[in-house]
Amino acid sequence: MANLHSYFIFSLILLPYSMSSSPNYTFPQKHFIDCGSHSSVSVSGITNTTFSSDTKYDSRHSHSVNDPVLSGLYGTARVFSKSSGYELSTEENGVYMVRLHFFPFSNLFDAKFDVLASGFLILSNYSVPKNVTYPVIKEFLLPVNGPNLKIDFRPSQESSFAFVNAIEAYVTPQDFIPESASYVTPQGNSNIAKKALSLGVLTVIHRINVGGPKIIPENDTMRRNWLPDDDYLYIKDTAKKLATYTYGPKYDLEGGSTQFDAPPFVYKTAKEMNRDDVTPSNNFFNITWLFGVNKDATFFVRLHFCDIVSKRRNSTVFNVYIYGLFGQPIVQSSPELVTPFYVDFVVDSDGSGFMNISVGPPSDSVDRNAFLNGVEIMELINAKGKGQAKNRLLIIIGSTVGGVVLVFVSVVVILFCLKSRKLKPVESVDGPMVNVYAGSSTIRSSTNLEMNLGLKIPLAEISYATHNFDPKFMIGEGGFGKVYKGSLHNGVKVAVKRSEPGDGQGIMEFQTEIMLLSKIRHQHLVSLIGYCDERNEMILVYEFMEKGTLREHLYSSKEDVSKSSSRSELSWDQRLQICIGAAKGLHYLHTGLSEPIIHRDIKSTNILLDEFYVAKVADFGLSKSGSIDETHMVTDVKGSFGYLDPEYVNTMQLTQKSDVYSFGVVLLEVLCARPAVDNLLPRNQMNLAEWGLSRMKKKQLEKIIDPLLAGKINPTTLRKFGETAEKCLREDGSDRPSMADVLWDLNYALSLQHPGKPQEFHEDSTNTDVSWQMALPGIHRLPSIDVSTSCVRASESEVFSQLKIDEAR
Repeated sequence: MANLHSYFIFSLILLPYSMSSSPNYTFPQKHFIDCGSHSSVSVSGITNTTFSSDTKYDSRHSHSVNDPVLSGLYGTARVFSKSSGYELSTEENGVYMVRLHFFPFSNLFDAKFDVLASGFLILSNYSVPKNVTYPVIKEFLLPVNGPNLKIDFRPSQESSFAFVNAIEAYVTPQDFIPESASYVTPQGNSNIAKKALSLGVLTVIHRINVGGPKIIPENDTMRRNWLPDDDYLYIKDTAKKLATYTYGPKYDLEGGSTQFDAPPFVYKTAKEMNRDDVTPSNNFFNITWLFGVNKDATFFVRLHFCDIVSKRRNSTVFNVYIYGLFGQPIVQSSPELVTPFYVDFVVDSDGSGFMNISVGPPSDSVDRNAFLNGVEIMELINAKGKGQAKNRLLIIIGSTVGGVVLVFVSVVVILFCLKSRKLKPVESVDGPMVNVYAGSSTIRSSTNLEMNLGLKIPLAEISYATHNFDPKFMIGEGGFGKVYKGSLHNGVKVAVKRSEPGDGQGIMEFQTEIMLLSKIRHQHLVSLIGYCDERNEMILVYEFMEKGTLREHLYSSKEDVSKSSSRSELSWDQRLQICIGAAKGLHYLHTGLSEPIIHRDIKSTNILLDEFYVAKVADFGLSKSGSIDETHMVTDVKGSFGYLDPEYVNTMQLTQKSDVYSFGVVLLEVLCARPAVDNLLPRNQMNLAEWGLSRMKKKQLEKIIDPLLAGKINPTTLRKFGETAEKCLREDGSDRPSMADVLWDLNYALSLQHPGKPQEFHEDSTNTDVSWQMALPGIHRLPSIDVSTSCVRASESEVFSQLKIDEAR
């Protein structure tokens, strides 16, 4: 049944590979338009394409602009002073490739406009970047059903005109884009096997020739651009180029690709695992590529493979991973080697602004190798503009009727279930009550939280504290859910983290956080006050931290500004004390318990500050605990980009040194007042860890520190602080210090900042029973809140300072 979205489920059967394009396809010779020109331009290459003058097309325009300095396609442009464009005849329905070429000259840089194609808004308020020195080509794949393809240019209110230099619009082979593909969410494999693509528009974000050179349109079977992959490798030493295969790939075999899916230049080159310097103990690792993408979008991902590595069929068997969580085996189905094929996915953004794609061998692999030939990432556009085709209206009407029927049936079922369950009413309290969500009946049983921890808080009390989850009290939102500021009946201020009602996501994180925080109390760890799992809710209640996250006090990173900027008012002494406090909390997790805890998500948003700027480590949903003699554990890679330990990413072996690496990134954040990853910066500065290490190697650390700290840091302190960060960020985890060593070094750096002032830190960094560590507490559990008395013991309420969570996980 269709619904109102532009993509929906076609099948619940997970097919391993997409079908290849039609071998009977011939590259079309229309429409290729040299806009604003009065003559044709021939472009040599594989396709031998001729761009015709736009005078022969049914176009609505104002005038053209000609620049004698330029030549070929980019010497002319068609300029539109009002909403107008082209109407191109189409001889067959299908998915069309549409490319728009922009190369401004004269005053064309001032243009700002929208572009619609087949009723889809494919460019919104677009303007070509200032001072661009090369043509900008925007590429789209969109469904066309009808005799015409309309491409309209609409000047924005801020601009009086739009322009375009050249247009390409031609039908692609049948099944070039599948109707649906395997669906991947940030949490891993979705319970929805396939997600549809048939009604959406795709815009190309990345097209990568792995292991090979740049491929220009003249050398591509479909006039595409392919870029080399070197700049996208997460750790360059993990991969090496394969020698270019001498012969061409074996196209059009069963289960394989055609020459139109990717040209021979893609399939004749690849990168494989760099095993030259590995030993039997460390030869399991992944090759990972990191691609910048929009933070809130859905993507179509196509990975190209051609086995030019193996000497016999299926001897190289490996997995492909997306976000380090979703994995799929890659096995060639063709009976012959060097048969190209591809694998398709629909992937949701995880909100980080990046997508990581990895290949690596399974643990039982005989030939421990993996390879990749090409990557294509396209963003799914579902926005429809005004004036969309009438036949779309029928789809929407049908979808709406179907959706209404589905909703009606669902409501009947839910009401029947609610009646049969006879839910216990929420206790009456002073204040508005929370809405009741039916949700999934499996969620409550899945949480399995009947643990008698003495931490349960009634839903009615939480509803009172948050004014029935009033949006005005919301202070953060993340992967787990929304975070609200609240106040309990006795006046204790709390932070309430609530999963979306009825959502099964985050159950393991919910359990983990409760089980861990119910066992520990430490002055540098955020305290859990309680939890609620009534009526399929998953709610965590913490102490409220008055000053919010460390990140808030270091820099601004709003997306509407052109560059992240320092706005910190923290003094250098305050920053040092915050780092020391956070290090104490981490050190306690690593050594202060019978079963050590690895946090696994250390970052500046998970270090919170109370009203006195005392640092506390927060958010234990991804944490892992193990026996005291356990040196490492093999687990799925989880964490935040920019903070992830490269050794953990490659080997999937989690250790305490993974937390140390993440903490090293935080130290640089504190010093430089900039994000761990900033994709608005030049590529060599984008990753803070890499940038900081490169500056330290050149002894130029002082050049990248927060300008507000200039002249305020003792040079010996800066040197010691930089050395500490550098040691934390070493590639080999065994070369990194323990948190005890880090803590000692930070205290020493503080003493260097004030040479005449005595400091309290222990001289022996190897001794975990140092003077600055709290004695190991017993397990102090808070009582359940009694709504009738609406109070918590005064001594316990004094324990909890105040917390604000800016960015929930």
